[in-house]
Amino acid sequence: MNPTTEIDWNAVWTDLLKRSRKATPARDCARIWESKESAKRFWDMSKENRHRVEETIAGTDFTPESRVLDIGAGPGTLAIPFAQRVKHVTAVEPAEGMVCVLKEKMAEEGVDNIDVVQKRWEDVSVAEDLETPYDVVIASFSLGMADIRAAIEKMIASAAPGGTIYLYHFAGETHWDRDCRDLWPRLHGEDYQPGPKSDVLYNVLYSMGIYPSVRTFRLQHSQRFADFEEAMKHFRHQYGATTAEQEAIVRDHLGRVLQKDNGVLVLPASSTRVKIWWEVERP
Repeated sequence: MNPTTEIDWNAVWTDLLKRSRKATPARDCARIWESKESAKRFWDMSKENRHRVEETIAGTDFTPESRVLDIGAGPGTLAIPFAQRVKHVTAVEPAEGMVCVLKEKMAEEGVDNIDVVQKRWEDVSVAEDLETPYDVVIASFSLGMADIRAAIEKMIASAAPGGTIYLYHFAGETHWDRDCRDLWPRLHGEDYQPGPKSDVLYNVLYSMGIYPSVRTFRLQHSQRFADFEEAMKHFRHQYGATTAEQEAIVRDHLGRVLQKDNGVLVLPASSTRVKIWWEVERP
Protein backbone atom coordinates (compact mmCIF):
# COMPACT_ATOMS: atom_id res chain seq x y z
CA MET A 1 0.00 0.00 0.00
CA ASN A 2 1.26 3.47 -0.92
CA PRO A 3 -0.09 5.84 1.78
CA THR A 4 0.33 8.91 -0.42
CA THR A 5 -2.19 7.51 -2.90
CA GLU A 6 -4.47 5.55 -0.55
CA ILE A 7 -5.07 8.43 1.88
CA ASP A 8 -7.10 11.44 0.76
CA TRP A 9 -4.89 14.09 2.35
CA ASN A 10 -7.16 16.91 1.23
CA ALA A 11 -10.00 15.26 3.17
CA VAL A 12 -7.69 14.92 6.19
CA TRP A 13 -6.93 18.66 6.01
CA THR A 14 -10.61 19.54 5.66
CA ASP A 15 -11.65 17.34 8.58
CA LEU A 16 -8.97 18.72 10.92
CA LEU A 17 -9.80 22.30 9.99
CA LYS A 18 -13.54 21.81 10.44
CA ARG A 19 -13.09 20.15 13.83
CA SER A 20 -10.79 22.95 14.94
CA ARG A 21 -13.21 25.67 13.85
CA LYS A 22 -16.16 23.92 15.47
CA ALA A 23 -14.31 23.72 18.78
CA THR A 24 -12.83 27.24 18.56
CA PRO A 25 -15.13 29.40 16.40
CA ALA A 26 -13.61 32.63 17.74
CA ARG A 27 -10.31 31.68 16.06
CA ASP A 28 -11.63 32.11 12.51
CA CYS A 29 -9.07 34.52 11.06
CA ALA A 30 -11.58 36.61 9.11
CA ARG A 31 -13.59 37.13 12.32
CA ILE A 32 -10.64 37.86 14.60
CA TRP A 33 -9.42 40.74 12.47
CA GLU A 34 -12.72 42.37 11.49
CA SER A 35 -12.18 45.21 13.97
CA LYS A 36 -9.75 47.97 13.08
CA GLU A 37 -8.38 47.92 16.64
CA SER A 38 -7.39 44.26 16.34
CA ALA A 39 -5.88 44.86 12.91
CA LYS A 40 -3.77 47.74 14.26
CA ARG A 41 -2.53 45.49 17.05
CA PHE A 42 -1.53 42.92 14.43
CA TRP A 43 0.39 45.61 12.52
CA ASP A 44 2.17 46.70 15.69
CA MET A 45 2.99 43.08 16.48
CA SER A 46 4.50 42.64 13.02
CA LYS A 47 6.73 45.63 13.68
CA GLU A 48 7.86 44.06 16.94
CA ASN A 49 8.71 40.92 14.97
CA ARG A 50 10.14 42.69 11.92
CA HIS A 51 12.98 40.20 11.67
CA ARG A 52 10.50 37.62 10.35
CA VAL A 53 9.27 40.05 7.69
CA GLU A 54 12.80 40.83 6.54
CA GLU A 55 13.72 37.15 6.45
CA THR A 56 10.61 36.35 4.43
CA ILE A 57 11.33 39.10 1.90
CA ALA A 58 14.99 38.08 1.64
CA GLY A 59 13.99 34.46 1.12
CA THR A 60 11.78 35.25 -1.88
CA ASP A 61 13.04 35.22 -5.47
CA PHE A 62 11.96 38.46 -7.15
CA THR A 63 13.22 41.34 -9.28
CA PRO A 64 12.15 45.00 -9.53
CA GLU A 65 9.87 43.95 -12.41
CA SER A 66 8.15 41.16 -10.49
CA ARG A 67 4.43 40.99 -9.83
CA VAL A 68 3.43 39.58 -6.43
CA LEU A 69 0.19 38.00 -5.21
CA ASP A 70 -0.11 38.10 -1.39
CA ILE A 71 -2.92 35.83 -0.12
CA GLY A 72 -4.16 36.69 3.34
CA ALA A 73 -2.25 39.97 3.26
CA GLY A 74 -3.53 41.26 6.60
CA PRO A 75 -2.62 44.92 7.22
CA GLY A 76 0.16 44.83 4.63
CA THR A 77 2.87 43.18 6.71
CA LEU A 78 4.44 41.73 3.56
CA ALA A 79 2.49 43.52 0.82
CA ILE A 80 3.87 46.98 1.62
CA PRO A 81 7.58 46.04 1.82
CA PHE A 82 7.14 43.95 -1.33
CA ALA A 83 5.49 46.91 -3.10
CA GLN A 84 8.53 49.03 -2.26
CA ARG A 85 10.72 46.55 -4.13
CA VAL A 86 8.64 45.21 -7.04
CA LYS A 87 6.48 46.47 -9.88
CA HIS A 88 3.05 45.41 -8.61
CA VAL A 89 1.35 43.65 -5.67
CA THR A 90 -2.16 42.25 -5.41
CA ALA A 91 -3.22 41.86 -1.77
CA VAL A 92 -6.11 39.47 -1.08
CA GLU A 93 -7.60 40.02 2.38
CA PRO A 94 -11.19 39.40 3.56
CA ALA A 95 -11.26 41.15 6.96
CA GLU A 96 -12.61 44.71 6.99
CA GLY A 97 -10.32 45.84 9.81
CA MET A 98 -7.23 44.50 8.06
CA VAL A 99 -8.14 46.16 4.76
CA CYS A 100 -8.76 49.48 6.49
CA VAL A 101 -5.34 49.44 8.17
CA LEU A 102 -3.67 48.21 4.96
CA LYS A 103 -5.00 51.21 3.03
CA GLU A 104 -3.96 53.59 5.81
CA LYS A 105 -0.43 52.18 5.86
CA MET A 106 -0.22 52.34 2.05
CA ALA A 107 -0.98 56.07 2.27
CA GLU A 108 1.51 56.59 5.10
CA GLU A 109 4.26 54.78 3.17
CA GLY A 110 3.40 56.46 -0.16
CA VAL A 111 2.73 53.10 -1.83
CA ASP A 112 0.38 53.16 -4.82
CA ASN A 113 1.18 49.91 -6.64
CA ILE A 114 -0.99 47.59 -4.52
CA ASP A 115 -4.41 46.39 -5.68
CA VAL A 116 -6.58 45.24 -2.77
CA VAL A 117 -9.10 42.42 -3.24
CA GLN A 118 -11.35 42.19 -0.18
CA LYS A 119 -12.43 38.58 -0.46
CA ARG A 120 -11.66 35.18 0.95
CA TRP A 121 -9.31 33.30 -1.34
CA GLU A 122 -12.04 30.69 -1.83
CA ASP A 123 -14.30 33.39 -3.32
CA VAL A 124 -11.70 35.01 -5.57
CA SER A 125 -12.18 34.63 -9.32
CA VAL A 126 -8.83 34.37 -11.09
CA ALA A 127 -10.30 35.84 -14.26
CA GLU A 128 -12.35 38.64 -12.69
CA ASP A 129 -10.49 39.68 -9.53
CA LEU A 130 -6.82 39.21 -10.33
CA GLU A 131 -4.37 40.66 -12.85
CA THR A 132 -2.50 37.48 -13.70
CA PRO A 133 0.09 36.16 -14.12
CA TYR A 134 2.20 36.64 -10.98
CA ASP A 135 5.89 35.90 -10.63
CA VAL A 136 5.51 35.35 -6.89
CA VAL A 137 2.50 33.89 -5.10
CA ILE A 138 2.77 33.86 -1.32
CA ALA A 139 0.47 32.76 1.50
CA SER A 140 2.14 33.42 4.85
CA PHE A 141 0.35 31.68 7.74
CA SER A 142 -2.98 32.28 6.00
CA LEU A 143 -3.94 28.79 4.87
CA GLY A 144 -7.38 28.68 6.47
CA MET A 145 -9.06 27.23 3.38
CA ALA A 146 -11.14 24.10 3.99
CA ASP A 147 -10.42 22.74 0.50
CA ILE A 148 -6.67 23.27 0.44
CA ARG A 149 -6.19 21.40 -2.83
CA ALA A 150 -8.59 23.74 -4.65
CA ALA A 151 -6.85 26.71 -3.01
CA ILE A 152 -3.47 25.53 -4.28
CA GLU A 153 -4.83 24.85 -7.76
CA LYS A 154 -6.07 28.45 -7.86
CA MET A 155 -2.63 29.67 -6.80
CA ILE A 156 -1.05 27.70 -9.64
CA ALA A 157 -3.60 29.15 -12.07
CA SER A 158 -2.61 32.65 -10.91
CA ALA A 159 1.12 32.15 -11.29
CA ALA A 160 3.29 32.80 -14.32
CA PRO A 161 5.06 29.80 -15.85
CA GLY A 162 8.36 29.63 -14.05
CA GLY A 163 6.97 31.70 -11.18
CA THR A 164 7.33 30.54 -7.59
CA ILE A 165 4.68 29.74 -4.98
CA TYR A 166 5.62 30.15 -1.31
CA LEU A 167 3.55 28.71 1.52
CA TYR A 168 4.32 29.33 5.18
CA HIS A 169 2.63 27.16 7.80
CA PHE A 170 3.06 25.59 11.23
CA ALA A 171 4.89 22.42 12.21
CA GLY A 172 3.98 20.65 15.41
CA GLU A 173 2.34 22.28 18.39
CA THR A 174 2.26 26.09 18.45
CA HIS A 175 2.34 28.18 21.64
CA TRP A 176 -1.40 28.76 21.11
CA ASP A 177 -1.98 25.00 20.85
CA ARG A 178 -0.03 24.41 24.05
CA ASP A 179 -1.99 27.00 26.01
CA CYS A 180 -5.34 25.86 24.66
CA ARG A 181 -4.65 22.19 25.34
CA ASP A 182 -4.69 23.17 29.02
CA LEU A 183 -7.22 26.01 28.99
CA TRP A 184 -9.95 24.79 26.65
CA PRO A 185 -11.30 21.95 28.84
CA ARG A 186 -11.49 24.34 31.80
CA LEU A 187 -13.06 27.12 29.75
CA HIS A 188 -15.48 25.14 27.60
CA GLY A 189 -15.65 21.62 28.98
CA GLU A 190 -14.21 19.97 25.87
CA ASP A 191 -10.85 19.12 24.39
CA TYR A 192 -9.06 21.62 22.22
CA GLN A 193 -8.78 20.66 18.54
CA PRO A 194 -5.68 21.96 16.74
CA GLY A 195 -5.84 22.70 13.04
CA PRO A 196 -3.93 20.83 10.31
CA LYS A 197 -0.18 21.29 10.20
CA SER A 198 2.51 21.22 7.53
CA ASP A 199 2.76 17.43 7.41
CA VAL A 200 -0.74 17.24 5.94
CA LEU A 201 -0.01 20.17 3.60
CA TYR A 202 3.11 18.45 2.25
CA ASN A 203 1.19 15.26 1.56
CA VAL A 204 -1.56 17.19 -0.24
CA LEU A 205 1.10 18.69 -2.50
CA TYR A 206 2.77 15.30 -3.00
CA SER A 207 -0.56 13.76 -4.02
CA MET A 208 -0.88 16.56 -6.61
CA GLY A 209 2.48 15.65 -8.13
CA ILE A 210 4.22 18.64 -6.54
CA TYR A 211 7.53 17.93 -4.82
CA PRO A 212 8.44 21.20 -3.10
CA SER A 213 11.47 22.46 -1.27
CA VAL A 214 10.98 22.60 2.50
CA ARG A 215 12.76 24.57 5.19
CA THR A 216 11.90 24.22 8.86
CA PHE A 217 12.81 27.01 11.28
CA ARG A 218 12.18 28.14 14.83
CA LEU A 219 10.52 31.52 15.27
CA GLN A 220 10.69 33.64 18.40
CA HIS A 221 7.93 36.23 18.51
CA SER A 222 5.96 38.33 20.98
CA GLN A 223 2.81 40.33 21.58
CA ARG A 224 2.91 43.58 23.55
CA PHE A 225 0.13 45.20 25.55
CA ALA A 226 -0.01 48.60 27.24
CA ASP A 227 -1.56 47.08 30.37
CA PHE A 228 -3.31 44.00 31.70
CA GLU A 229 -6.80 45.16 30.69
CA GLU A 230 -5.71 45.61 27.07
CA ALA A 231 -4.40 42.04 27.12
CA MET A 232 -7.66 40.82 28.66
CA LYS A 233 -9.72 42.60 26.01
CA HIS A 234 -7.70 40.86 23.31
CA PHE A 235 -7.69 37.35 24.78
CA ARG A 236 -11.21 37.43 26.18
CA HIS A 237 -12.48 37.21 22.63
CA GLN A 238 -9.83 34.79 21.38
CA TYR A 239 -10.52 32.35 24.21
CA GLY A 240 -14.29 32.78 23.90
CA ALA A 241 -14.61 33.85 27.54
CA THR A 242 -18.13 35.19 28.13
CA THR A 243 -18.85 34.32 31.79
CA ALA A 244 -17.28 35.57 35.02
CA GLU A 245 -15.88 32.11 35.67
CA GLN A 246 -14.27 31.90 32.23
CA GLU A 247 -12.85 35.41 32.58
CA ALA A 248 -11.28 34.46 35.91
CA ILE A 249 -9.54 31.50 34.24
CA VAL A 250 -8.16 33.75 31.48
CA ARG A 251 -7.03 36.35 34.01
CA ASP A 252 -5.19 33.72 36.02
CA HIS A 253 -3.52 32.39 32.87
CA LEU A 254 -2.40 35.82 31.66
CA GLY A 255 -1.15 36.66 35.12
CA ARG A 256 1.22 33.71 34.84
CA VAL A 257 2.45 34.13 31.25
CA LEU A 258 2.67 37.89 30.70
CA GLN A 259 6.03 39.50 31.44
CA LYS A 260 6.86 43.11 32.23
CA ASP A 261 9.23 44.88 29.85
CA ASN A 262 9.95 48.63 29.95
CA GLY A 263 6.51 49.56 31.24
CA VAL A 264 4.49 47.25 28.98
CA LEU A 265 3.35 43.64 29.20
CA VAL A 266 4.82 41.12 26.78
CA LEU A 267 3.67 37.64 25.84
CA PRO A 268 6.79 35.85 24.54
CA ALA A 269 6.31 32.80 22.36
CA SER A 270 8.15 30.48 20.03
CA SER A 271 7.03 27.86 17.56
CA THR A 272 8.33 25.76 14.71
CA ARG A 273 7.37 27.01 11.26
CA VAL A 274 7.81 25.66 7.75
CA LYS A 275 8.49 27.37 4.45
CA ILE A 276 7.35 25.32 1.45
CA TRP A 277 8.01 26.50 -2.09
CA TRP A 278 8.16 25.29 -5.69
CA GLU A 279 8.44 26.64 -9.18
CA VAL A 280 5.39 26.45 -11.41
CA GLU A 281 6.12 24.29 -14.41
CA ARG A 282 6.44 25.90 -17.80
CA PRO A 283 4.18 24.45 -20.53
